[in-house]
Amino acid sequence: MKMLAEMFSIGPGNKDHHPALRCAVGVFVPLTTLVLLGRLDVAIFASFGAFTGIYGRGEPHAARFVLQLRAGLLMLLVMFLAALAARMDSAFGLDAATHTWLLVLATTLVAGGCSVAISWLRLRPGGSLFHIFAFAAIASIPHQPPLWEGMLVAVLTTVLCLLIGFSSRVLPSHRTPWTWPPRIRRTGAEKRAAWLEGFGYLVAAALAGSLATWAGQQLGFGHNYWAMVAAVVPLVGHTTRHRVRRGVQRIVGTVLGLLLLAAVLLLGLQPWQTVLVMALCQFGAEMFIIRQYLLAQVFVTPLALISTLLVVPASPRMLLRDRIIETVIGAAVGIAVVLAPGVWRRLRSAAGQRTTAA
Repeated sequence: MKMLAEMFSIGPGNKDHHPALRCAVGVFVPLTTLVLLGRLDVAIFASFGAFTGIYGRGEPHAARFVLQLRAGLLMLLVMFLAALAARMDSAFGLDAATHTWLLVLATTLVAGGCSVAISWLRLRPGGSLFHIFAFAAIASIPHQPPLWEGMLVAVLTTVLCLLIGFSSRVLPSHRTPWTWPPRIRRTGAEKRAAWLEGFGYLVAAALAGSLATWAGQQLGFGHNYWAMVAAVVPLVGHTTRHRVRRGVQRIVGTVLGLLLLAAVLLLGLQPWQTVLVMALCQFGAEMFIIRQYLLAQVFVTPLALISTLLVVPASPRMLLRDRIIETVIGAAVGIAVVLAPGVWRRLRSAAGQRTTAA
């Protein structure tokens, strides 16, 4: 009952509308520009470039700039590698099944590698969830835009988010001291923790991606990377209770978010109206991502799916179906990975006690 109460409780606000507004503008401006230019084929590069704005949300201006610069460069690298991975099938003459499994492998390596990188760079939010999503989503686009155009959009969006990050310095009342953060010095314990966390992300992503791919081939659904994204959600947290709670919240929030998305799709919005909805969802997600993860997922779910529909039109019904199935698979795998060490320790302890008694 305590865990159930914690799942639906909401923490106090801490000027969350400030980072939420920055992130919403960082999404709205580039996507609106692409709508006006008629270039929605590169919109996904802008969407993921805008993730730069979510880092350093509560930091002074100088520290925020450094953190967002690190995060932006890492995301640009991930998007570049994703665009190259998307071209593997044509470059090497791979069949669809082989290409799919290679993307699962590549996304798994991104999951583990970016988790370690995020820990070493001391970025928050932690983990490689956004990088898994960005890599797999871009690599899965069947008709890729020219590489230089996609990356140009990503770079320009990243630069815009960096400018938005310290734009409040225009107002004297909002300025913070422009002092650079100290150089990162990692202890041996921090390095071990980073590598251990990266291994957890590697295992969760590999299991979820493999299971979702196999099940999708048997039952006819796709978007296996959504399972990989959902699998790493429970890995963030300091306690097992908190991690399991996040996994359950991911499932419940996704279901509620799908209901919101269904209502949005029934409206038959124009592209510019769709971009406005995305900006509002981004605002809502950042408003509650720290205070109430379940509620944040209600906004994250339509945001993720609408960004996919902008680039690759598909049946909304199939997207809704795939999203819930993949989320359940991924969250279940993530919770299992979180619980596995404790179960293993109990089994070893029980085996040791039996041996001693014998």
